[in-house]
Amino acid sequence: MKTILVTGCNGQLGSELRELAPQENEDVRFIFTDKDELDITDRKAVNLFMEQHAVSVVINCAAYTAVDKAESDEALCELLNHTAPEYLAEAAAAVGATMIQVSTDYVFDGTACTPYREDDPTNPQTVYGRTKLAGEESVIRNCPGSMVIRTAWLYSTFGNNFVKTMIRLGKERDTLGVIADQIGTPTYARDLAKTILLIVEKGIVPGVYHYTNEGACSWYDFAQAVHRLEGIRSCRVKPLTTADYPTPAQRPHYSVLDKSKIRQTYDITIPWWFDALKECLK
Repeated sequence: MKTILVTGCNGQLGSELRELAPQENEDVRFIFTDKDELDITDRKAVNLFMEQHAVSVVINCAAYTAVDKAESDEALCELLNHTAPEYLAEAAAAVGATMIQVSTDYVFDGTACTPYREDDPTNPQTVYGRTKLAGEESVIRNCPGSMVIRTAWLYSTFGNNFVKTMIRLGKERDTLGVIADQIGTPTYARDLAKTILLIVEKGIVPGVYHYTNEGACSWYDFAQAVHRLEGIRSCRVKPLTTADYPTPAQRPHYSVLDKSKIRQTYDITIPWWFDALKECLK
């Protein structure tokens, strides 16, 4: 029997994986953990857990994702985004397991004007981006046969995210300012979860991959789409520039990811971001 360990199971992606994972399957067993079940920052605990459960594949969804807070909380961000994936990768390699490490568009500097490919130069501008890149490199170095999947602008019906915030503020306010000069691709966590489960089923082809929904938009466009689909008409969404809304962490101005590699390797069709949003809001 293949045993799949999913860490960070209470986050957006982990929650979607838990909903979609086959419940009764003689060939595959899923173990879902968060910090209460397994402290991935404890090297000994990680090694022991892998051995006891004979883990075959690790899907690491755990991360420090508070991008602005990370600028003043570098030690914890480093621990969760770099050190913990390294411990998981080492332990996976020791028991002959493979690993999928979920990463981010923040490994790039956001100065491009065409979609980023997997082999484009990385140049993170934030603590979050630097620690996630270090995590990627540790996993690839320590666990042969591992895979990194970079994603961006994740949302779902679980947890706190941009979509939920826009719905709440749209119902509370008459006007709302949203950034219009940062371009990327919203990603429905359920679509990414489906793809990860397909990868586990078909077999991991090692390397770095990109996955978001298809297309591109600004945060302003995204907010307008959320309000339109939710029927929120009492709130006027106004475009802001990045300069109008300074934050501790620098956001990428352009972070669209090229998905050709994952599409071709796994023969998948990726939904357009607007269609995915409609599905989520249903």
